[in-house]
Amino acid sequence: MIFDEYSIKTLIRPVVDFPRPGVVFRDITPLLQSPRALRMVADSFIQRYIEAEFSHIGALDARGFIIGSIVAYELNKPLVLFRKQGKLPADVLAQPYQTEYGQAHLEIHADSLCEGDSVVLFDDLIATGGTLLAAAQLVRRMRADIHEAAAIIDLPELGGSQKLQDIGIPTFTLTAFALNDR
Repeated sequence: MIFDEYSIKTLIRPVVDFPRPGVVFRDITPLLQSPRALRMVADSFIQRYIEAEFSHIGALDARGFIIGSIVAYELNKPLVLFRKQGKLPADVLAQPYQTEYGQAHLEIHADSLCEGDSVVLFDDLIATGGTLLAAAQLVRRMRADIHEAAAIIDLPELGGSQKLQDIGIPTFTLTAFALNDR
């Protein structure tokens, strides 16, 4: 199997009307259940970043943890977790943000990053960009830099990638879906 955008798209399941009516949820579970596909996705990110100049991998709760941890391991980079509110045990910095479904808070341990650190942020999907924008704000509050925001899927019609690019954060995704793609 040769990796291409089409083959990855076939392993992303559309779930209509989840978590609310009118939403098509992009479920990466089938992709994760294919060892070959998961390896191809991880290898694509690893090849992109193997010679890049950055210091940390930032993984967003929860599906960003999957790819982020694999890439951090393979590139021998520290893994920084961005968690939903109330999940981290030590001192945290918190950032409120808007999701497609309401307001939430993202947290990071206050000692995770330092001035001069550079982070690649990983999530499974870029939709409105709320979670990645909150993570970027936390990184910048810690006086670190964002090398790039990376995800498996982009939903460009929702504008998240553009919002990130508008504030100087490059984005990279492996595939994109139009909102009406089934």
